[in-house]
Amino acid sequence: MKVMKVMKIAIIIVKHARKLFAPSCMAAALTLANSLSAHAFQSSGTQPARAADKQIVVAPVGPRVNKSDAEWKRRLTSQQYSVTREKDTERAFTGKYDHFKGTGIYRCIDCGNDLFNSNTKFDSGTGWPSFWAPIMKDHVLTETDTSLGSQRTEVLCARCGAHLGHMFDDGPKPTGLRYCMNSVALQFAPGKVVVQQPKK
Repeated sequence: MKVMKVMKIAIIIVKHARKLFAPSCMAAALTLANSLSAHAFQSSGTQPARAADKQIVVAPVGPRVNKSDAEWKRRLTSQQYSVTREKDTERAFTGKYDHFKGTGIYRCIDCGNDLFNSNTKFDSGTGWPSFWAPIMKDHVLTETDTSLGSQRTEVLCARCGAHLGHMFDDGPKPTGLRYCMNSVALQFAPGKVVVQQPKK
C-alpha cells in the first residue's frame, strides 16, 4: 500500500510539472518522482521490474517486409545499409555484440524479426557474435554464396531478406553449426525468452 501511495504522489508531481510547460520543472519533477519511487520500493523490500526480467514471447515469423532501397537508406545508418542490404561485412572484433553476454533476444536491425536467443550464443574467437542455432528455423533463410571464389552459406532474415552473416559447420554441440553474424545487423532486447511453437 505504501508503494502505491508514493507512486500516486509521484504521478501527481509529474502531471503538475507538465502543466507548467517548463523543461527545468519537468526534469526536477521526474528526478523527485524517481527518487520517491525508488525509496518506496526499497522501504517495502520489493524491487521494481528490470528489463532483464521482462518476458519475451517469440511468435512465428511475421509477414514479409518489402521496402525500396530509398526507404532502407532513410531507415538505416550507412553501415547498417552497407551490411544488411549490400552484403558487406563489418571488421572482426569491432562489433558491439562480439563479447556481449546479456540475457535476451537478438532481432533483425532492419525489421525487428526475432533471430537468436542469447542462450545459443558462444565465444567462437572469430571476432563476430556467433550462435549455434536460430531462435526458430524459419526465422532465417540460407543461400549459397560464391562471392569470394569459394562456396559459403549466407544467412538472411526470413522476414525482410537482410544479410546477417554466414553459417559454418564448425560450431559446438548440439547442432555443430556456427551462425557467424554481423553485430550491426542485430538489435538486442533484454528479457526472458519464451518460444511459442506453432500449432500443428
